[in-house]
Amino acid sequence: MILQVTAVRTPSPGLRALTLVGDDLPSYPPGAHLPVEWAPGRVNPYSLTGLGIAPETYEITVARRSGGSARLHGLEVGDPVHARSPRSGFPPVETAAHHVLVAGGVGVTPLLGHARWHAFWGHSFEVLAVGAPHLGTLRELGPLTVARDRRELADLLRPVVGNAPWNSHVYTCGPPGLIAAVAAAARAAHWVDARIHAEPFVHEPAGAPFEVLLRRSRRRVRVAADESLLDAVDRIGLPAPRLCRQGVCGECLTTLLAGTAEHHDHVDAAEHGRIAPCVSRAAPGETLELDL
Repeated sequence: MILQVTAVRTPSPGLRALTLVGDDLPSYPPGAHLPVEWAPGRVNPYSLTGLGIAPETYEITVARRSGGSARLHGLEVGDPVHARSPRSGFPPVETAAHHVLVAGGVGVTPLLGHARWHAFWGHSFEVLAVGAPHLGTLRELGPLTVARDRRELADLLRPVVGNAPWNSHVYTCGPPGLIAAVAAAARAAHWVDARIHAEPFVHEPAGAPFEVLLRRSRRRVRVAADESLLDAVDRIGLPAPRLCRQGVCGECLTTLLAGTAEHHDHVDAAEHGRIAPCVSRAAPGETLELDL
């Protein structure tokens, strides 16, 4: 799709909110991403924050980092944007009796789409946020509790999950520490994992270095301790599919031909003999062989 920037806002320092228009924009579910091409063959996904029913515009909020986000921060009204159709990887559970949305920082963006959806359909929901933008909009949509810091958020969350109706679901987007704290609070209230949902920020690679044999291209690459397998493949100029870089969307899944992997994805790659190069690594002392 070729879109055009029609509005630019700064909801808080370091963030840029863009409104985009185009012809026949596809609808999308809450929690969906808009894959934006910021350089030839390079695509970053950004959460859509609007209501996805027959949309006339697309709205995204971008935190300024390197690469694609820096490119988007330089856009002005009238600039073109190349994008792909929205992709969903973090939808609400439609049968839930109540939805608890927990947002940390720019992690509010997919949950803003959730809140708009629930408000539109009259679903039962509430939002807890810490360090998040778009609080004015969230307050207009439904119940909102704002914490001063993560410790206060944990204190506020415990009675929420403890007193929530049966078959409530919780959704978290933010840094790993916040996601872990929310999951711990829900489990302490005897919530099963099927009712606990999260979308993490981009996975930070960490682990021992290892080697990978790429059978189809007949290449061997060494992955550094602070480098993801996908980044290592990029470094040697080998094209590989990717989208979310969080182990959520499944776009980068690759057949694992040999070796034992440490799987950190959320799409059950191991059960299908595959690996998510964006987040997963070799087990200690292992060399992986991939169909790349």
